[in-house]
Amino acid sequence: MTAALPDSHRALQASLRAFCEERVKGQARAWDHAERLPMETVQALGELGVLGMQIPEEYGGAGLDTLAVAVAVEELARYDGSLALTVASHNGLGTSHLRLFGNPAQKQRYLPLLATGEYLGAWALTEPGSGSDAAAMKTTAVKRGDSWVLNGSKMFITQGTVAQVFVVLAVTSPEKRQKGISAFLLEKGTPGFSQRAIHGKLGMRSSDTAELILENVAIPEKHLIGELGMGFINTLQILDKGRITIAALAVGLHRGALEESIRYARDRQAFGKSIATFQAIRWMLADMKTELEAARQLVHRAAVRADSGRPYTREASMAKLFASEAANRACNRAVQIHGGYGYTREFPVERYLRDAKLCEIGEGTSEIQRTIIARELLKA
Repeated sequence: MTAALPDSHRALQASLRAFCEERVKGQARAWDHAERLPMETVQALGELGVLGMQIPEEYGGAGLDTLAVAVAVEELARYDGSLALTVASHNGLGTSHLRLFGNPAQKQRYLPLLATGEYLGAWALTEPGSGSDAAAMKTTAVKRGDSWVLNGSKMFITQGTVAQVFVVLAVTSPEKRQKGISAFLLEKGTPGFSQRAIHGKLGMRSSDTAELILENVAIPEKHLIGELGMGFINTLQILDKGRITIAALAVGLHRGALEESIRYARDRQAFGKSIATFQAIRWMLADMKTELEAARQLVHRAAVRADSGRPYTREASMAKLFASEAANRACNRAVQIHGGYGYTREFPVERYLRDAKLCEIGEGTSEIQRTIIARELLKA
């Protein structure tokens, strides 16, 4: 599948590889240690057009397809999972919700700013008491005159403290359950809206994560995104596409773990010879490579289906499930191959392992993916 990539996608891949070799590879460990989002690097990616990959050209974006986004996210994740998550989240969640369901005025106002990275976007779905059961959210939006008043909190929101524009999901008709949830556009600095950075994460430490607090936040009626009560339905569509990018992120971490392991195995000497000559090491590398190729095929297949307009819910969940779990296996093997050094910050494999765990949780846990796949299989 990789060999069949269009020339434009290969060019994107090559440009990001060069960018990461120069601007990311030597810095990722320090960013992770300091838990610092490298805004200067994110802004440089914005200048390259990476933050507006799927935004239409009329709004200043690149108008690229899902496959291109998957290629880009994989390339970034090979060097830094946190940076890849920032790009994946910005392109695939809040920005996509606005791009797909916003009205013309909303798109004209915000998409050009999001395309260049002048604004970062965030998507606020998860709450302290609702993760996998997203429809159990407690955040409310009540109509008062020509305004909506939001109250509640959101948890684990990527770009939560650095974004300028947020898409917030809130309950507008509690009695309707999933069909009573709507999406709203919220700008940073709105009275009553505050953010609290979350530190001390296991992985993705240089990706910004926050809790959002909404206390009588009044926003104009025109900030409703899409149709009233359709927020959750639209969310499911956003999550399908987001699972492809998280799967691509897992592939990138997997690839990084394999490449670092090959390099280390060739250089490391034990019992008078390279450990790459030991069958135990060779078998681990063989398994890592085989699962890497399988994961990438699943990701690209799901992306191509999405771009063709065919249903891809099952394919996205299959890609996300397999790629995330394969990446965790690969990163564990990478640490094992590195031995004691793999347990230190001297080599990047320990960071890959910590980052990879998120891929089994974010955009729906592995258990949720299995539920979706089984449901889709049994529809017939």
